[in-house]
Amino acid sequence: MRDRASASGWRGVALIAVVYVYFLIFAQFAFLTRLAELGVDGNALKMVMAAMAAGGILFSLLTPRLRVVPEPARRLRVGLAICAVAALLTLLPLGIAAGACVAFLIGAGLGITTVTLVTHLRQWTGDRRGIVYVGLGTGIAYLICNVPPVFTAAPEEQAILAATLCLIAMLLPLGSEPHAPEEYTAGTRMSFPIALVSFAALIWLDSAAFFIIQHTPALKSGTWLGSVHLWTNGALHFLAALASAALVQSGRARVALALAFAALGFACVLLQHPALILSASLFYPVGVSFYSVALVAYPSFLTRADSPEDRGRQAGWIYAIAGWMGSALGIGMGQNLGHVPLGFVVVAGCVVLAPVIVTIVRGSARETAVIAGAGAVAFVLYALMPQQASETLSPVERGRQIYISEGCISCHSQYVRPNSPDVAMWGPTESMEELHAQKPPLIGNRRQGPDLSQVGLRRSALWLKAHLMNPAEVSYGSPMPSYAFLFADGRGNDLVAYLSSLHGPGEQLQREREEAWSPTSAALASANADEGRRLYQRHCATCHDAQGATRLRWLGYWRIVPQTLPELRGYAAQQTLGRIAVISRFGVFGTDMPGHEYLNDQQIASVALFLKLAPMQDVSQTSTH
Repeated sequence: MRDRASASGWRGVALIAVVYVYFLIFAQFAFLTRLAELGVDGNALKMVMAAMAAGGILFSLLTPRLRVVPEPARRLRVGLAICAVAALLTLLPLGIAAGACVAFLIGAGLGITTVTLVTHLRQWTGDRRGIVYVGLGTGIAYLICNVPPVFTAAPEEQAILAATLCLIAMLLPLGSEPHAPEEYTAGTRMSFPIALVSFAALIWLDSAAFFIIQHTPALKSGTWLGSVHLWTNGALHFLAALASAALVQSGRARVALALAFAALGFACVLLQHPALILSASLFYPVGVSFYSVALVAYPSFLTRADSPEDRGRQAGWIYAIAGWMGSALGIGMGQNLGHVPLGFVVVAGCVVLAPVIVTIVRGSARETAVIAGAGAVAFVLYALMPQQASETLSPVERGRQIYISEGCISCHSQYVRPNSPDVAMWGPTESMEELHAQKPPLIGNRRQGPDLSQVGLRRSALWLKAHLMNPAEVSYGSPMPSYAFLFADGRGNDLVAYLSSLHGPGEQLQREREEAWSPTSAALASANADEGRRLYQRHCATCHDAQGATRLRWLGYWRIVPQTLPELRGYAAQQTLGRIAVISRFGVFGTDMPGHEYLNDQQIASVALFLKLAPMQDVSQTSTH
């Protein structure tokens, strides 16, 4: 009998871990990054995420009322199957409408799976040590998500991992008979209204802090970047989950929630002080794991409801309101304010700590007075702490922070060397006064990619975004990695704004230099149309061929849609070879067409010759990029 109960408990651990990993590493990270890769951002991204929330809320409330699949084990498999299918669908090239449909499917699958799991959790964990198994499953899930190869994997790989785990969970023997309920002490049980508002307050705090960290480069680099940070977070999550399970199992669920608030509230306050980021990164995972264990355990182990139907309805409301709505409100606070106000932390504390405070006051007035005095001292000390003036950064200022935090200076300089070929390729130059005015200077000491000091003069915002999303698609042979993940949370748009701002006062002089440029006589004499065709296929076809990858990907975003090859040749026939060479090398001002400054004179002359002299029947022989 003990062996059967133990086996059942480990099934519960596996199910909890799978559902948490799916939500954390896929629904919160991989899906958003994948949408960014596909160019879904801004209002379109908000619409897609609203569809996910709608699916989650709707099916969290509907699941306890579903009569089509009454058996918990079968219903759980249905939810897991929906989750797996939704994850695999993200591997397809999704548009806005398709992305919204998949997002709704993700929310629906999570709604069915989570509410079914937490309502009938005793069926898979048993009663005797059920909450301990909840702590193990929660801690293992957070630990897995913080393993560096998992956390830093490509979104496609994370989606496949999430789907695979769901499919494995479906194969587990889930048909165990329900266990007889164990008697719990009055201190273990929590009323539904108190549980609902407590979880809502904690999830609101968690989501606000999560959004702020994710969208602030300095905070993110101090909490979630690097193997040491990730392993530390994973270990803290795991240990805190076990500690929370021990408290809840022993009848101290309210204490666990109070500790969760203390850790989360303290982290939110510390995040407002850059010098205390490291301390905040230690408290945040502790707070999250403390309440997460109670959130999973409540419907089966902590509620005062007696029937599975009542437990299911309570689970549905908690996950719909506290889970989905509380998360949305927290994200909105982080997005609109950029910090968690101290007043809100106090209000959340009153909500979560009220039951504990009432119990303490009733039990011992002396201890209450000591705690109140300590709290008053802490408040005075905080009031005397030097406060950093809050400031709202512009997109350009935020983009510069992202440029620094992502290490762009390691491959790109921001210094055009005077009296060198740099001036023609990346100029104009900046004065020493302009360079010293940068705080901090970003001159750079090596250059593996082009200089960026005047990139806003030479590249449009659309080109910059396309290049950050998929460098090799718009820059043939580029070794630069994709930064599509930055667009999942708006940081990519800030980086584009910063790069677009990089141009000095010498624009007119540089334009005159470009117009006066022409290939050398030797380059014109050695120009080769066949070489020009090969260069066109590598560098130009992605935008100018009718089925070019970049052309189709950003159709509807171009300021002027790139001309196709027949149109280019029609234009080239009316221009001199030198004029075509200038356009090929420096692009067209006022459009999204970039220059190809890195090609030498002979290569530019070959491209111009191909466009001007090659016969029209060659059009069918060009390939898309």
